[in-house]
This record gives sequence, structure tokens and C-alpha cells, in this order.
Amino acid sequence: MKMLRYAKCFQCIPISGSVRALHKDNRTATPQNFFNYESMKQDFKLEIPEYFNFANDVLDQWTDMEKAGKKHSNPAFWWINGKGKEVKWSFEELGSLSRKLANVLSEACSLQRGDRVILILPRVPEWWLTNVACLRTGTVLIPGTTQLTQKDILYRLQSSKAKCIITNDILAPAIDAIAPKCENLHSKLIVSQNSREGWGNLKEMMKHASDSHTCVKTKHNEMMAIFFTSGTTGSPKMTGHTHSSFGLGLSVNGRFWLDLTPSDVMWNTSDTGWAKSAWSSVFSPWIQGACVFAHYLPRFEPTSIFQTLSKYPITVFCSAPTAYRMLVQNGMTSYKFKSLKHCVSAGEPITNDVTEQWRNKTGLDIYEGYGQTETVLICGNFKGMKIKPGSMGKPSPAFDVKIVDGNGNVLPPGQEGDIGIRVLPNRPFGLFTHYVDNPSKTASTLRGNFYITGDKGYMDEDGYFWFVARSDDIILSSGYRIGPFEVESALNEHPSVAESAVVSSPDPIRGEVVKAFIVLNPDYKSHDQEQLIKEIQEHVKKTTAPYKYPRKVEFIQELPKTISGKTKRNELRKEEWKTI
Repeated sequence: MKMLRYAKCFQCIPISGSVRALHKDNRTATPQNFFNYESMKQDFKLEIPEYFNFANDVLDQWTDMEKAGKKHSNPAFWWINGKGKEVKWSFEELGSLSRKLANVLSEACSLQRGDRVILILPRVPEWWLTNVACLRTGTVLIPGTTQLTQKDILYRLQSSKAKCIITNDILAPAIDAIAPKCENLHSKLIVSQNSREGWGNLKEMMKHASDSHTCVKTKHNEMMAIFFTSGTTGSPKMTGHTHSSFGLGLSVNGRFWLDLTPSDVMWNTSDTGWAKSAWSSVFSPWIQGACVFAHYLPRFEPTSIFQTLSKYPITVFCSAPTAYRMLVQNGMTSYKFKSLKHCVSAGEPITNDVTEQWRNKTGLDIYEGYGQTETVLICGNFKGMKIKPGSMGKPSPAFDVKIVDGNGNVLPPGQEGDIGIRVLPNRPFGLFTHYVDNPSKTASTLRGNFYITGDKGYMDEDGYFWFVARSDDIILSSGYRIGPFEVESALNEHPSVAESAVVSSPDPIRGEVVKAFIVLNPDYKSHDQEQLIKEIQEHVKKTTAPYKYPRKVEFIQELPKTISGKTKRNELRKEEWKTI
């Protein structure tokens, strides 16, 4: 099926027969866009043009196909707020509205190509319009989560030297308080029904803006967006992506991992502040002409998720492992997801107990993917592949992924090392350019011919990759190397454990031992804690290698987490070692 000006990049290969059939005997589903993993790797080729702009070369091409009657009738964008309000846009309407917003940026705000725009909004339609308007104007988008504090926003404004910020009523007062400290900031736009002194009202400005706008002609390697990392091991870094690294690179995600077509409706629950939203709420689905579904969802509520999956024709669902865990623990058996065909997860490893419960209740596997703010999909479980529970799957077609040692040498199957992406002699296009204003940190990611992800793992004899831990999280006890994920997976299978985090703790004999911080399920909080600790320890000894069991256990009310919901093991570890 020919699609778009860059048809070679985004072409879907039609598959004969039923493309939706589930093969429950070997737990694989038939792909829509490729035959099998081997053909996907072999056939994937992407020529990078000198000039590329996602708005002009992808979105506007879908508009043309829509007008010509050559596209599925699905909308481009479908938003609900859970209280009866609904917004649907065709690609043509998305184009018209985004051009209005582009004119607001370039005319009312006097922004020039290359100027930086910070966007801090919840899941509201203006978030998507701003994404596209920045593409059209060549301004550099910097998304941020609405959970950012005043201090966080100040850090981002000062670090990025952003000239414009777009947000809502809730965060505007915090920005007003710090604006005098941000010498580059000259435009503030608010998404609100009310006016605010010193701010332009985006909704009102768009009413008076023209929808005639000529998209800038951007080179493929021009900076398109900057994403602040989640800061699990230090201050957030500014990760630079170009028009091609995500605009073309995420075709791997959309075409293969998500396996989308124009007839699909894709719902990704990621927070708007993170690169995962660029992955699965913007580029991946729209590359494939699929419908982006969005729910305002100010808080993650399992009942709202269940009702939405039941009521709307969502075919592909993406959420974080923590979210899936919450869903399977909250009575989903009374709901039927009639349209749902494909489920994926990313952000952190997902545990076997969650995937098994999800499959038992829905009949669907969860296809785990592995990537970073700095990359597109690195490894994934793809339709047509046998799923090995606990594995992150096999390398995506975008990268040559290897396990390497401390000198950058490739290690054989079964040996643990650093997960690396080959960047020499040819740097892959789906990789970030650099950490902005941080050349030393950028240089530290390179070892020999490889970009080092900072994660430890190994590859098995079948070519599947397995995550062990962030490099900083490895525990060395009595000569054994222990990754926290396997211990946490075992812990989380015990009925008393709501969630857990495992770190190293000092020990006079072994040097360090495994310590588990555990948040208990409510039903177990009144149990005898000493007895419960013994039960949990015995459970882990039986579930995984006995030397990995937690010799120390502490029950806590909640785990320290980043704004994106990732566990901050480094904080727990520092607390354990601070008296040494």
C-alpha cells in the first residue's frame, strides 16, 4: 500500500489472510505490516533525505490522501475528557488548526526558527496542536510534565534558554514567580477560558489567526525537540533529537512494534512530559496514518481505563508496567475489550506475574519494548515472534545491538555486559544527537564503536536480550553479581507485596547484601512483620537463585520515584550507605 511522499520509508507490506488471528498455541499474533522478524530485519531500509519535516512530509500527505478518498475514515485525532466532552479531527482539520497556532508562534510571539518553546500541558488537544505547530515553524519543542515543581521549571527554563512557554492556569502562577530570573523568556501563552495579565490567551489568539502558513523547509538533521531525561541517577539532561531521528526513526515503532495501519485506533497513556508520548502519541501512529486516541485522565484510575477500553474502538493500547500492575489488581474481569487487539509496554521491565494475569483476563499478550529518551525502539517483542517471559525481545531494525565489555568488545551469548548500539562506522539515524550543552556527558556514552545505554544485560543463544539492571544498580555480594529486577520480580509475585525496590546494603562479612524495600498490600499491613519477612524471604529463595534473596527487608509506605514514576533506587542506596 503506497503511502506518502516517503513511501519507501513508511510502506506497509500487505499480509494475506486474517491479519488479526491470534495463535494461542505459541502465543504469537499475525503481523499486519511484515511477515516475520527475519524479513523485517532484512527488508527494513530507510533513506534519509536532505530535507525533512514531519508536518509537511507526513501529516500534510495524509491530508491529501484523505481528500482523495484514499485513506480509512478514522479521524487523525480523537480526544475525550471522561465527562462527555469529545474532540475529533481529521488530518485536514489538524493541519488547519496547527497552522493557526504556527502563526501565533511566528507572528504574535515573534519566534524564529531554532527558538525553543517549553510546553507544559496535561492531555488536552492544544498539546498536540503545539507539537505540530513547532514542527511547522522550525521552533524546538521542549515538553515537560505538569508534575514539575517551580524549581524544576526554573531549571528547565534557565538550562534551555527557552523564549516561550505554554501552560495552563495551574502552573501560570509558579512561572510568573520565576520569570524575572529567566532572561530569555519573552512569550507566555496560557490555555485557559480566562485571561491572565502578562499572558497571551492561546484559544483567543487562535480564533483570530489565519490558517494559511507555509511550513519551513527543515534539514533532516536540524534540532527538532529537546527532552529532559527523567533524572534517575542525577540532574536531568537535555537530550537533543532532530527532525529525522524521531520523525523518520519512529517508523520502526509504528510499523513494526505497534504494527499500526490507518484502520487502527492507538491509545497511549504516557504523561505528556516524556519522550514516550512523542513515541506513541504523536510520531509512531501518525507515520502509519492511524488515529491517536487521548483521554484527559488527570489521574490514573483503573475504572476509567476499563470503561474507555470497553466503550471506544481502541485496537492498540500502550501503558507502563506499573499501570498494567494496577489494572490486573483492580477487578477487570467484568469488562470486555471487544476492539482491543494489541498491547505493548515500555519504561521499565514488566514482571511475569503481570503479563500472565493480563493474558488470562484478556487473551492478549503484552509485547514489551525497550528504549530510552535518547533512542527509538532498541529491542522489542514483535508479533510473530515467540515471547520469552521476562525478555525485552530482539533488536529492532533501527539498530545493531550488542552486549559489550568495559573495552567495547562484543561479548558472546550468556555473558552479562553493557547494552550497546553500534555507532561506528555509521551512526544510526534513530539516535539522539547529543546532550545539549554537555559535551563531556555526551562523550561518556561512547565506548569503542558503541553508544552505551547505561543498562546491563545479556543475550541468550536465540538472540533474545535480557535486562539485568541500570549499571549503577548492580549489587555485588560474596562474589555474586545480582540485578535488582529479578529479585523484585520474585518479590512482586508474593501476595503481600504491592511493589518493591531492591538495592545494595553494607554488610561486614559479605561487603554488601540485598536489601528489599517493600510496600505492602493493605490486607497484610496488620500481619506480624517478622513472620511476614521470613515468608517473603523463603518465597524468593524458591522463586529464584537462593543467593539472591533479600537478607534485609524494610516495609515502607511508598517508594521514592521520579516524576515519570520510575523508582529512584539511587536514593534508597545512598540512605543505606550514608553512614559508611
